[in-house]
Amino acid sequence: MADLGQSLSKSDDYPKPLYSWYVVGILMLAYTNSFIDRQILSLLIEPIQRDLEINDTQISLLAGLAFAIFYTVMGVPIARLADQKNRRTIILWGISIWSILTATCGLAKNFWHLFFSRMGVGVGEATLSPAAMSMISDYFPVTKIARAISIYSMGVYFGAGLALIIGGLVVKLVSETENIVIPFIGEVFSWQITFFYVGLMGLPIFLLLLTIKEPRRRGIDGSNPDEAKKASSLPALKAFVRANSRTIFYHFATFSCLGIAVVGYMIWTPTFFIRTYGWDAPKIGMVYGVILFFGGTSGVYAGGFLADWLTKRGHKDGILRAAVYGTICAIPFSVLTPLMGSPTLAVVGLTASCFFMSLPQGLPAAALQVIAPNPLRAQMVALYFLIAGLIANAFGPTLYALMTDYVFGDPMMIRYSLSVVSAVVLPLAAVFGMLALKPYRKSVMDASTDNLEN
Repeated sequence: MADLGQSLSKSDDYPKPLYSWYVVGILMLAYTNSFIDRQILSLLIEPIQRDLEINDTQISLLAGLAFAIFYTVMGVPIARLADQKNRRTIILWGISIWSILTATCGLAKNFWHLFFSRMGVGVGEATLSPAAMSMISDYFPVTKIARAISIYSMGVYFGAGLALIIGGLVVKLVSETENIVIPFIGEVFSWQITFFYVGLMGLPIFLLLLTIKEPRRRGIDGSNPDEAKKASSLPALKAFVRANSRTIFYHFATFSCLGIAVVGYMIWTPTFFIRTYGWDAPKIGMVYGVILFFGGTSGVYAGGFLADWLTKRGHKDGILRAAVYGTICAIPFSVLTPLMGSPTLAVVGLTASCFFMSLPQGLPAAALQVIAPNPLRAQMVALYFLIAGLIANAFGPTLYALMTDYVFGDPMMIRYSLSVVSAVVLPLAAVFGMLALKPYRKSVMDASTDNLEN
């Protein structure tokens, strides 16, 4: 078999590796910050339910649908801008918006106030990943893209872990203080102060983003702006999707099912430990935060390393193959962990489950970057988030909550909801992933041929 790695990595004009990895690091910090803003809600479920008088299903809508609506829908027009305009500037606007709206969550007085604030957070965060992943693809050759995007994607677990660790400490701090009165706003609950602190964390990331540069777009003739605009047009996107329809269908189905399990676990694990084992929020925040921070990030890195290793060994489907391996390994741990009789065994199972479910997390976007033309890369990532991201974020928290509220009818049965839903969606993800391998290999070869012709 021909060495795919050699044929796809020829280049002599990429930026210096040290600077390229610096850019990845800054973008990863931005992703980390965005996920702290997104994930902090999971540690505040109990006090929010108490003070706003809402149930598990309403909480799942705040954690999932409220955020996902604009995060996914707005991603498409924003990605069109990212394929044509300065991507760094777009990200700078985004981090300003999501930081302000996170702080606004702290002003919520009822379910709908919090719902609309969460929608605003989604608008801001919609700017980041399509633009960031498009930038990364212009800093690295194909044989390093999976690892670079996986390192960027480690921000999910850095952010989720820090949200729980820092959030747990803040919750403990503010829970020991009385409610405060803010001029023109009135009394705010202690959990609302947490949102104020988290919103402020966006400022240093904004300043760091000012230190990176917009990269040169590769595969585009900069001397012909009309041709470049045509290459990123909606007809061009439609033509690419039609030509790769089987690949895209199975790819999206794979990561939609996997995403339901990942998002659901992240949102409901703290509540599971609180209700089942009697832990308090600071304790599970620290333990689960450490698991996510170390186990999740190492899993994401392992996935990128495995994908690049398989690609260099000639596997044209190496990126998706690595995702399938991780999904299969995650099934037994994710199904059995909630059923453990002791919190110690549950923590051990949760660590393994976190590692294997995180292994594929950097790979869906990397797989699309390899097969999509440069002028369509941000839009393809946005299309992925629109479909797979909406399904994962909307159904992930809600399926578990519906199972708890309306099938078991008892909040204390959340452990069984985690087990049952995982036992369905993870095997489905593995099956769809295996079905994706053959059409994906063809898409990779078609993309390689097009690159050689250009």
